[in-house]
Amino acid sequence: MTLNPEPHLQAWLDQEDRYTAQVIRAHGTFIQYVGGDGERHQTSFAYTVGLFGMGHPELLVFGLCPHDTAAVLNELAARNRAGADLTPGERVTVDHRLRRLRVEAVPNPGSIVFAANRFYQRPDEASVPVLQLSHPDRGGRFPGQAGYADPPWIQPRPGEFTAL
Repeated sequence: MTLNPEPHLQAWLDQEDRYTAQVIRAHGTFIQYVGGDGERHQTSFAYTVGLFGMGHPELLVFGLCPHDTAAVLNELAARNRAGADLTPGERVTVDHRLRRLRVEAVPNPGSIVFAANRFYQRPDEASVPVLQLSHPDRGGRFPGQAGYADPPWIQPRPGEFTAL
């Protein structure tokens, strides 16, 4: 990120910061969604902004459509605001389509969650912590398990993805 952005870019970033803060005040979290491009093997992903302010890692999910992404992240963020904590290695189920998820620590959050780090004014090397929510393929196997059927670029393993 440029240290001294052009005035028009700085104005746009200021508006984005205000909007993010308004959404967090109104709903508890903001979801940053980044659309993918399957033809170029670029997966969609999304993450929360707002949980770190409550002492919890932000949440990240890959390869879901915007509707499913919002349902999963909003439900788990609401659970967090109600006092539930997620920990790496845990398996959780969300009500939306009874989706099972595996919680995994992300070792390189500074190369993925740019909006969260900007909001909390943290440099990439001191990034907010992030937990990845991995979902199984149609056969019930999670990424990294023998026989997992989805292409690996849809749900990269923690540490293998960068949004740069």
